[in-house]
Amino acid sequence: MRRSLVTVSVLFVLAGSVAASPGGAPPLPRRLADTGGGSQLITAVAPDAASTTGTVTWWERRHGRWVEAGRAPARFGSGGLTEGATRVQGTNTTPTGLYGLPYAFGTRPAPAGTRSPYRLVNDRSWWCQDNGSAAYNRWVEPLPADCRAQESEHLASYATQYARALVIGFNYRRPVRGRGAGIFLHVNGKGATAGCVSVPGAAMDRILTWADPARRPHIAVGTVSGPTAVTRY
Repeated sequence: MRRSLVTVSVLFVLAGSVAASPGGAPPLPRRLADTGGGSQLITAVAPDAASTTGTVTWWERRHGRWVEAGRAPARFGSGGLTEGATRVQGTNTTPTGLYGLPYAFGTRPAPAGTRSPYRLVNDRSWWCQDNGSAAYNRWVEPLPADCRAQESEHLASYATQYARALVIGFNYRRPVRGRGAGIFLHVNGKGATAGCVSVPGAAMDRILTWADPARRPHIAVGTVSGPTAVTRY
């Protein structure tokens, strides 16, 4: 989704410990109600629903235990976070919940070692966000007649943010009109996002070379506590 110009980078250092397990507590994935059933998991955790920064951590199961494989400071929507099942499009909120990661894409080629399906953006690549279109919340090439350009994203226009990205499967399998479209894990822009989760470019590359579709990676987005706590998913 289109990026907000709100600058919050000064909070990143403070956000670095958000996803850390309290002393003696089991690793965060062990505390989730559902991890998607795979052996890889990304957690994107903010201090509370009004936050625009937090931490992305990627985990994997090794010898029956969840082990942290990496972490990075994260940015969320300029409107904070909200429950994905009731989210409203256009609110600049990041949807909480547990989601699959259907495929990766980018304006740059995939980093060496990427195993996720990867689509290279070209000038004809769009993400349709028009609620009246049959292609709502889908990649399209070219833009179909029933999908208005002003209601969609020309992916090549976001060369920095979409240098490399993963599609987050929010509202994707059976799209609900008005719920929202174009939610990705992507490279940082200038500040908070319009609903996506973003991380520094080097971290995005590390995530792409780590993610293995055979291990069914998912992403759990949420807050430390409250009704949108990441442990609910």
